Amino acid sequence: MDRVVRLLALYTHSNRRRAINRREFSSAVAARATASLGSMRGSGAGPAPLNPRNAVDPLIGCALYLFVALRSVAMADTADEAAMAQNPVASVISVPLENNTISLNSGPERAAVNELNIQPVIPFSLSSDWNIITRTILPVLSVPNPVPGESRTNGTGDLLFSAFLSPSHASGWIWGVGTAIQAPTHSNQQLGNNNWGLGPTVVVLHLDKGSSWVYGVLVNDVRSISSRSGSHAYNNGLIQPFVNYNLPQGWYLVSSPIVTVNWTARGSQQWTVPAGGGVGKILHLGRLPVNLQLQGFYYAAAPTYGATWEVRTQVQFLFPK
Repeated sequence: MDRVVRLLALYTHSNRRRAINRREFSSAVAARATASLGSMRGSGAGPAPLNPRNAVDPLIGCALYLFVALRSVAMADTADEAAMAQNPVASVISVPLENNTISLNSGPERAAVNELNIQPVIPFSLSSDWNIITRTILPVLSVPNPVPGESRTNGTGDLLFSAFLSPSHASGWIWGVGTAIQAPTHSNQQLGNNNWGLGPTVVVLHLDKGSSWVYGVLVNDVRSISSRSGSHAYNNGLIQPFVNYNLPQGWYLVSSPIVTVNWTARGSQQWTVPAGGGVGKILHLGRLPVNLQLQGFYYAAAPTYGATWEVRTQVQFLFPK
């Protein structure tokens, strides 16, 4: 792209030089014509006709230069929007809608769980140097009934709220540290736990301006802090590594599996480890940037009767300042 801009600039400069030479030549001709004006009067001679090409060539060069410049600005804006979408602690309001369809290896029908996560991200400025980035996840669930012939259970699950303290002007390695709170907001007893939960959360990522790579990891560990009847104590960890490779025209490759661990379980029943990835694209609805994403995962490790595969789709609306 830089090479094209330089060629167009050279083209425009060359046209400008030719135009100057023409003006100098025209001035010389005009001076000589003035000296012999008396003899030309009455002879029927008139001024030489204007060649339209002399005026059009510089305009073509300027138009091409403007087109390339505007295209370069648009590509830079798309790259910035991709970086915002891929940074969990970016100082930008966003509303991701993430749908996970998870196949279970249990029950007579081996039916799938569907989980739609509504997860708005809202930043707050503490000072010129520090931000608080809040992230709320409210799951809307549809789970199969273990009893054959019975209808599925649909409703909301337990809400998870996270708040990260993060530097305002970080580059290269970026971090955020904070607290995660689980609230019992489930609409049905099968969809959640009655106990409140609390734990630490950390995110670290690497993002360099001009680089195609964005990668990092988000970790939290939430354990129950209350003891309500009808619900067991829990201690659940989450590790989400993410790798993005940005391509031209807003496309990118992505892998962001969600690894979970149930610390209260035993042995091989603790870990759930998906592996996979997919593709995403930044596009616009009017002036609104939208991040679309599709990923697929195979579960390399899971508890007995756990998940076997997962398909994740996401629509993320970005509201830059």
